[in-house]
Amino acid sequence: MATTTPAGVRAHAKHGGGSADDAPMTHRQIMEALSGLLLGMFVAILSSTIVSNALPEIIGDLGGGQSAYTWVVTATLLAMTATTPLWGKLADLYDKKALVQIALVIYVLGSAAAGLSQNSGMLIACRVVQGVGVGGLSALAQIVMAAMISPRERGRYSGYLGATFAVATVGGPLLGGVITDTSWLGWRWCFYVGVPFAVIALIVLQKTLHLPVVKRDVKVDWAGAFFISAAVSLLLVWVTFAGDKYEWLSWQTYAMVAGSIALGLIFVLVESRAAEPIIPLRLFRNRTITLSSAASLFVGVAMFSGTVFFAQYFQLARDESPTMSGVLTIPMIAGLFVSSTVSGQLITRTGRWKAWLVGGGVLITAGLGLLGTIRYDTPYWKTAVFMALLGLGVGMMMQNLVLSTQNQVAPSDLGAASSTVTFFRSLGGAMGVSALGAVMANRIGDYAEDGIAGLGPDYASAAGGSGSGDAIPDMDKLPLPLRTVMESAYGHGIADVFMIAAAMALLAFLITLFIKEVPLKTRGALAQTASDDAPTETPAGSGAGAGAQASAAGKVLAGVGSTVEAGPEGTQRLAAVTTAAPTAEATADAPAGSSGGIPVRGHVRGAESAPVPQAAVTLISLAGRQLGRSVAQADGSYGLDAPGTGSYVLIASADGFQPQASTVVVNGEPVAYDILLSGTSGLGGVVRAAESGRPVKDAMVVVTDVRGDLLATGTTGEQGEFAFTELVPGAVTVAVNAAGFRPRALPVEVGVSGVTRVELVLDAGARVQGVVQAPHGPLADARVTLVDAAGNVVGSATTGVDGAYAFTDLDGGDYTIIATGYPPVATALTVSGTGVDGHDIALAHPGE
Repeated sequence: MATTTPAGVRAHAKHGGGSADDAPMTHRQIMEALSGLLLGMFVAILSSTIVSNALPEIIGDLGGGQSAYTWVVTATLLAMTATTPLWGKLADLYDKKALVQIALVIYVLGSAAAGLSQNSGMLIACRVVQGVGVGGLSALAQIVMAAMISPRERGRYSGYLGATFAVATVGGPLLGGVITDTSWLGWRWCFYVGVPFAVIALIVLQKTLHLPVVKRDVKVDWAGAFFISAAVSLLLVWVTFAGDKYEWLSWQTYAMVAGSIALGLIFVLVESRAAEPIIPLRLFRNRTITLSSAASLFVGVAMFSGTVFFAQYFQLARDESPTMSGVLTIPMIAGLFVSSTVSGQLITRTGRWKAWLVGGGVLITAGLGLLGTIRYDTPYWKTAVFMALLGLGVGMMMQNLVLSTQNQVAPSDLGAASSTVTFFRSLGGAMGVSALGAVMANRIGDYAEDGIAGLGPDYASAAGGSGSGDAIPDMDKLPLPLRTVMESAYGHGIADVFMIAAAMALLAFLITLFIKEVPLKTRGALAQTASDDAPTETPAGSGAGAGAQASAAGKVLAGVGSTVEAGPEGTQRLAAVTTAAPTAEATADAPAGSSGGIPVRGHVRGAESAPVPQAAVTLISLAGRQLGRSVAQADGSYGLDAPGTGSYVLIASADGFQPQASTVVVNGEPVAYDILLSGTSGLGGVVRAAESGRPVKDAMVVVTDVRGDLLATGTTGEQGEFAFTELVPGAVTVAVNAAGFRPRALPVEVGVSGVTRVELVLDAGARVQGVVQAPHGPLADARVTLVDAAGNVVGSATTGVDGAYAFTDLDGGDYTIIATGYPPVATALTVSGTGVDGHDIALAHPGE
C-alpha cells in the first residue's frame, strides 16, 4: 500500500516528468537530505554569532573603536544583504546543490583569512567575504527546503531550521567567549573553528542532497546585482557615520542619500528590463509578498540588534566575561528555540499561520520595549524575562514570513521570492546595526560626558578618551567612580537602542495585521513542477482550481482510501483515510497521556553515591509548566511520568544539597536517569584576642571569593562565634574587623561537604591622634608622617581645616612623628598596645 508523505516529492524524479508510481520521499529521506543543509546553516549562523562576545577584545587588540566594532558586524550583514537576491536567482537557474557547496567554500576562505587579520580594516574586508558565503547559505537553505517540501508540511521542517538557528545562536557566543577566555587559543580561533564544520557539511551534502538539475539557457542579471549592492552599501555608510563624522543634516548626508536613491531607481529600471531579474518586480503585485518583505525589514532590526548589542551590554555595562555574556543571553535563545519549533509543528497540524505572525509581533515589540528600560544595575531576572519575550517573538515571525511568501509563488520564482524576504530581513539587520550602532555611540558619549562632569575636574582629566562614544574603554583600568559612570553610560545608551528597535518592531506588527492568510499548499515545488497539473495556479474555490488540485492529490494518494470533504467557504479539501496500522512517525507525535505517560525513573544520590531520601524531584516542560512531582524513597529512588515524547527539565532539591537541574530527552521508551546532588558547605569559627585569648564579641566577619565578590557577612556572638551556611566549596578569604583590634584577613579552603572550622586571632590595635598647631591656630594641609623604630614609614596623613590627624591599627612600640608645613618638626612617641594616644604638634617659624 502506498503512503502519503509530507514532502509530496518523488525520490528519483527527473526533470520533465516523473511517474505517479515513483516512490515518494519518506520523512527519513527528507531528514537525510536536509542534514548537510542544516549543518551548512549551522555554520552560517555560527560565523555570525561566534564573534559577538569576542568583539570587545578583538577590536581592542586590533586597535579599533566603536565604528570598527559596528562595521565588523555590518560588513557581514551588508554582504549577505547585497548577495542574497543574486544567490536566490542563481538557484532558479543553476544546480542548487552546487551553489550551496560554492557558498560553503567561499565561507571557508573568508574565515581562514579573517583569522589572520592584522588590523580592523583587514578583518572587515574578510568579513565581507564571509558574508557572501553566509548569504548564499541563508538563502539557499530556505530555497532547497521549499523545493522538496510542501508549504503545509514545511512548518514542521522549518522548526528544525529554527532549532538549528537557536543552537548555533546560543552556541556561537558561548563558544566565542570560551575561546576568547582561553589563553592558549585566542580570539583568532573564533574564525577557524567553523572551518571543520563547513568541510563536514560539504561532504554530507555531496552524499545526501540529490535534486534534479534544470538545464536551460540563462543570463545572470549582473547589472541588477551591482546597483542594488551599491545602493545598499552607500546607504549603510551614511547611517553609520551620520552624527559622528558629520552632522545628520550636512552636504555629506544630502549627497549619500541622493546617491543611494539614484542607484535604487537605476536598479528598478534595470530590473524592469532584465530577462532574468534578480528581484522580479512583478512579485510585488502580490500583497502578501510585499507586506512580508516590509515586515521582514523591521524584524531584521529587532533580531540582529539583540544578538549584537547584548554582548556590549553584559561585558561593558555589567562587567561580565565573554563566556558569561553568552550564558546570560540563553533566555532569548531558549525563547527562540521553543517558539520556532512549537509554531512549526502546530502550523503543520493546523495549517494556520497568521496568528503566529501577529503574536510574534506583539512579543517582539513588548520585549524590546521592556529592554529599553534596563540600566547597568537592573536585576538580571528582569532582563532575562525581557530577552525571553524577544526570543519568543523572533522565533514566531522569522521563518513564518518566508513561509507565507513561498506559499504564494510559482516554482519558477521560488528562489527569487524566498531570497527577497531574506534580503529585506538582512537589509533591516544591516541598517539597524549600522544606524543603531551610531546612535548608541553618540548616546554613550553624551551620558559619559554628563557623568564625568559630575565627578569633578580630577576625574575629567583621568578619563582621557573614555568619554568618547567611539573609543571602547578598558573598564579594568578606570578608577572606580569613573568606571561606574562608564558602565552606567553603556547600560543607558544600549537601552536607548532597544527602545528605538521597539518602534521598528511595532511597525512590523502593524504590517502583519494586513497580511491575508491563504491556505497552505500541499505539494513542494519539485512536485508541482513534475506534475502535469501543477502549472495552473487557480484561486481556491473555483471549479477548475479545485478539480486540478483534486486530480493531483488523487495521484499522490494512489492506493490510499481518500474522501473529499466540504471545507470552509465551499472549498474542497482532501482527507486521507488509511486502514493500515499507524506508522512509527505518526505514533511518535501522538501524546502518551492515553497510556499513562512514559516512565522516567532513577535514583537521587549524594557524595560517594549515597542515597538522598526525601529529595523533591519535579518534571517541567520547556515552557516552564509543572508536569509531575515525586519524593525520593529511602533508597533514593524516584519515579515520574512524562506526558509524551520531547525534551523536559528535571529539577531535584534536598536539604543540605545544592539544587540540580537537568535536561531529559524522552523518545517513547522508559527513561532511566540518576541525579547526583552536591552537598552545600559551611564555614564557622571563633574570633579571639591575641593577648588574653578571650572571645571578641561584635566583630565584623566578611567572606569573599577569589575575585573579591562578597559571599557572606555577619557579626560574632557572645563567645566570639560565627557561622555561615550554603557556601560553594573552594578558596575564600575571611576578613575580621573589631573595635580596638587590628583587622585581619585569612585564606580558607571551604571543604566539599560539612562545616569548615577556623579560628582567627586579633592583635590589639592602638590609635594615635592629635592636632597640628601653628601660632595663629590649627594648621591645615600640614603633612604628618609616622615612622617606626626600624625607620619604616607606617603611614602619612594631611590635616584638614581643624589641623587634626590620626593613625590607626598600630602595634605597640616606639615611633617618630614628622610634621611639615612650617619648618619640619620630629618628635618621639611611645605607643601602648591598646587605646588611643593623644599627640599634638606645634609648628612655627624660628623666632615666632
